[in-house]
Amino acid sequence: MSQSTNSSNDLYAVADFCLVPMGTGEPSVAEYVAECVRVLEKTGLKFKMHGYGTNLEGPWSEVMQAIHACHAAVHAKGAPRIATDIRIGTRVDREIAPGTGNEGKVKRVEEILAKERGAGQS
Repeated sequence: MSQSTNSSNDLYAVADFCLVPMGTGEPSVAEYVAECVRVLEKTGLKFKMHGYGTNLEGPWSEVMQAIHACHAAVHAKGAPRIATDIRIGTRVDREIAPGTGNEGKVKRVEEILAKERGAGQS
């Protein structure tokens, strides 16, 4: 087996999650999302926000704990309800250096497109 797991046999996970605070009585949820980002910054896990969620990478249990901690923090900030969509990918067929799971996927697609575009410019 590869480095896709850590010493405790925890799968390395690349997650995309969208946390939606509900029932806040406010049209903007940016303050609540910022609270989740503060939580993620303390985890040491690699993450990147995008327009409709956040990519998060690390050992499965740590990724899930981070999402749990975001829920707890956003509830503590005053959101009475939270709905979260989570998509998680794992793989054990090759080694993935920690923090590079999502970058590797994006880079591979960019390489394919660059090769196509380069071939069309001859």
